[in-house]
Amino acid sequence: MSVRELVVLGTASQVPTRHRNHNGYLLRWDGEGFLFDPGEGTQRQMLRAGVAAHDVNRICVTHFHGDHSLGLAGVIQRINLDKVPHPVSAHYPRSGQRFFDRLRYATAYRETVALLEAPVDTDGPLVRTPGYTLEARRLSHPVEAYGYRLVEPDGRRMLPGRLAAHGIQGPDVGRLQREGSLDGVALEDVSEVRRGQRFAFVMDTRLCDGVYALAEGCDMLVIESTFLDEDEGMAVEFGHLTAGQAARVARDAGVRHLVLTHFSQRYSDPEEFERQARAAGYDADLTVARDLQRVPLPKRR
Repeated sequence: MSVRELVVLGTASQVPTRHRNHNGYLLRWDGEGFLFDPGEGTQRQMLRAGVAAHDVNRICVTHFHGDHSLGLAGVIQRINLDKVPHPVSAHYPRSGQRFFDRLRYATAYRETVALLEAPVDTDGPLVRTPGYTLEARRLSHPVEAYGYRLVEPDGRRMLPGRLAAHGIQGPDVGRLQREGSLDGVALEDVSEVRRGQRFAFVMDTRLCDGVYALAEGCDMLVIESTFLDEDEGMAVEFGHLTAGQAARVARDAGVRHLVLTHFSQRYSDPEEFERQARAAGYDADLTVARDLQRVPLPKRR
């Protein structure tokens, strides 16, 4: 059975706290797992969350600040220790190749798994499969950073009433789907477009074109909200977003489920992030992420 959910492994910005680990997020997308921004302690958080090394097919790093990448060494070694039976691809900014190399070979270990390096240096599609396209967009941060977006191809939803009206049933339905027409009846006559799901992951950044491009029309947007709105000046200075800014992006992009994360340790009340997001006009599903939380993607439209 297909499963699409976000497993939150860590939600802290810069430093871990008593209640928040460094960043780490696993997206389960049917039979694949996308591990985003594994910060320090990710390997242990995976254990606590019931995520195995075998669950990881792709590692996507937005940028090489420690809270988004220091866990790479442990995760990569665990993948090899457990002899994961499939290749694992790693996407990260090409400008950080030296950091990736240091983390990949931080200590001695036996390599048993094909780790396929696929660095990112431009906007656009990175991977196309029958089930999704993985895209990247440049963000605005003091070091080079990219956000990631998964787009499922649109499909078609069969309409039972129209099928019955044309006398199409049983094996003929599958034949019509495969061939596109049957006895003068076109597939478009008895079906409608089923929009593919979209997921975006946006970490450390100021507002920029890349943020809006990644968020557009998403079913789920995971986005940093390091600061509260009263500290917008610091957000701009250090290359981050506020809760209100993130919520307005989601509102204007038509996001169905907004997940706020990457919180500064200076704030003690996580509910204030939700209050400010709602005050900014976002009225759809909203999650203020906490460690070890599971958040299912919305059902298809």
